[in-house]
Amino acid sequence: MRAVGRTTPLRPDTARQVGAHLAAAGPGHPFEGVRFAASWGSRDVLDVVLVRPDLVAEVSADRAVDRGVFRHPLRFQRIRLDVTADDVPRFGQGPVVAAG
Repeated sequence: MRAVGRTTPLRPDTARQVGAHLAAAGPGHPFEGVRFAASWGSRDVLDVVLVRPDLVAEVSADRAVDRGVFRHPLRFQRIRLDVTADDVPRFGQGPVVAAG
């Protein structure tokens, strides 16, 4: 697992909806011990709660990619409970085919 972008801030109602589907990560999470900046180029560090990386969300993005990371923030569209993480191609490996 690797981070390839970040979303714009979620609206409070959307954040609650996403939060209801998240589960706390167990030991050995791939980002255990990683520090996250509050924004691009910021030295401020966020307090984070690591979650299991199995929830799929649909996002929109422009095509600008810089060194393997989206240059601009992604926009959250919706949770995809009809798709598993195994159904999603790895970043750069092809388009995501919508189920249903």
